[in-house]
Amino acid sequence: MTLEELRKQIDVVDRQLVELLSERARTALMIGHIKAVASLPVYEPAREKVVYAQVQEANKGPLPNIELIRIFERIIDVMRSAEMHELALEKNAQADASGSPATGLGRGGDDAPGHGTGAKAETDAPETGN
Repeated sequence: MTLEELRKQIDVVDRQLVELLSERARTALMIGHIKAVASLPVYEPAREKVVYAQVQEANKGPLPNIELIRIFERIIDVMRSAEMHELALEKNAQADASGSPATGLGRGGDDAPGHGTGAKAETDAPETGN
């Protein structure tokens, strides 16, 4: 294949990745809503470990597992941030409607355990995006 053909192939794959990541984000947002309604903890480290194990099991190369895990750590961070933002918007909207002040949920994700910028207590940690 030529360089131009290979680049076109990458462009197609990139568009597919965007579609899949959007689908994952929509699903993570739905999970966040279910957890909020059920008063479930938002951060589940065991679930995150399951995601990473499944990623490694599915990996057929050429990326090493450690690099693929790093990609998924970032995906989870972004999903968590989107979820926390969405939940904060909803909480603020509910507070506006009721006339009571809302407490912000924050961005989340930036202080996720094991992601380099400091760790939160497990009960305060943000959603894994799953």
